[in-house]
Amino acid sequence: MSVAAVNGAKPVSVAKAKSSKAAPTKSGKAPAAAAFGKDEELSAYKQMLLIRRFEEKAGQLYGMGLIGGFCHLYIGQEAVVIGMQMAAREGDQVITGYRDHGHMLATGMEARGVMAELTGRKSGYSAGKGGSMHMFSKEKNFYGGHGIVGGQVSLGTGLAFANKYRGNGAVCLTYFGDGAANQGQVYESFNMAELWKLPIVYVIENNRYAMGTSVVRSSAQTDFSRRGASFNIPGEQVDGMDVRAVKAAAERAIAFTRAGKGPYILEMQTYRYRGHSMSDPAKYRAKDEVDKMRTDHDPIEQVRQRLIEKKWANEDELKKIDAGIRAVVNDSAEFATHDPEPDPSELYTDILL
Repeated sequence: MSVAAVNGAKPVSVAKAKSSKAAPTKSGKAPAAAAFGKDEELSAYKQMLLIRRFEEKAGQLYGMGLIGGFCHLYIGQEAVVIGMQMAAREGDQVITGYRDHGHMLATGMEARGVMAELTGRKSGYSAGKGGSMHMFSKEKNFYGGHGIVGGQVSLGTGLAFANKYRGNGAVCLTYFGDGAANQGQVYESFNMAELWKLPIVYVIENNRYAMGTSVVRSSAQTDFSRRGASFNIPGEQVDGMDVRAVKAAAERAIAFTRAGKGPYILEMQTYRYRGHSMSDPAKYRAKDEVDKMRTDHDPIEQVRQRLIEKKWANEDELKKIDAGIRAVVNDSAEFATHDPEPDPSELYTDILL
C-alpha cells in the first residue's frame, strides 16, 4: 500500500522559517504556517506514520540480513516530503538521493514494491536489481533515488528543461542534502536553471550532519537558502519538522516557478534520528541531542498532539490508525521476503549499448 492508499545552523534546534527578499512579507519573514483543517491533519499524520513504520521495518530487515548493501533511513524527516507532496499537483516530478524510501511512498509507490526492491526480489520497482538507492516509477513521476552524491541535481535540472521544452506545466522537485549542497554540479545546475528560467524547486534537506560531519564544520555558508544568491535564485529557510510550514513554503515556491519565474530554493531544516546509513553508529553527536529533537520537534508527534487537542481524534482512534499502518508494513515485509528472486536472465535486460 502507498501513502495515497493509506490516505483513503544550531544542531539541536530547528530555526524558525525566514524568507529571502524574493518572497518577503512586511516583517521580512516568511508567513506563518497555515493552519490545517481536520482532513489535512489526518492525511499528514497517516502519510508520515506510514513512512516512519516502513523505515522502522526496513531497519529491522536490514539487521536480519534480508536487506543488503546500503540502507539510509528517513526517520525524523517525514514532514519534508509529505508537506512538499501536499502542495504538488499531478504530473509534477520528484527526484532525490539515496535517502529515498519516504519519497517513493509519498509519490504513491506501493509499499510492497518498495520493500521487494529493498530485499532484491523480482516484484521490486527495479526488478530486484537496484536495491535501496536505485528504484524508479515513471507512472508516479518518481525519477529515482541516486547513489552519486549530488548527481540527482543535474538530472532534476534536465527534467525541468524537458518540462519547459514541452510546455507541459510540470515542476520538478529536486531533493538533496546539506552535504550534497557542496558539490560542484549543484552550482552548474543552478546557473543553467536560472539562465533558462526552468520550472524546478531545489529542496535542500539540511539534517545537520551530511555523512557524519556537523554542517558548521563542513560549510562556510550554513544558510543554505542563500546558496543561489550569486545566481539570483530566491530561497527560504523552512522548519522542516513542521508539515504545515513545509506545505506553505512549498506552495509559494511551486507557484513561483510554475509561473515561469525560474528556480527556487527551499532549505528544509530537519533532523535524522538514525545514523547516515544503517552501518553508521552516529557517535559524532550526543544522545541527549537526538532525544531533545525527538521530544521537542518530532514531526509526527506535533500532528498527533494537535489532533487530540482539537478533539479531531482520540487516543483509541489514533491507535487504530497506527495498527492499520503496521499491518500494511508487515504485509509488505511478508510479501518481500517470500517473493522470488529475479531470474538470472534479468541480468541482461535494461542494458544500453
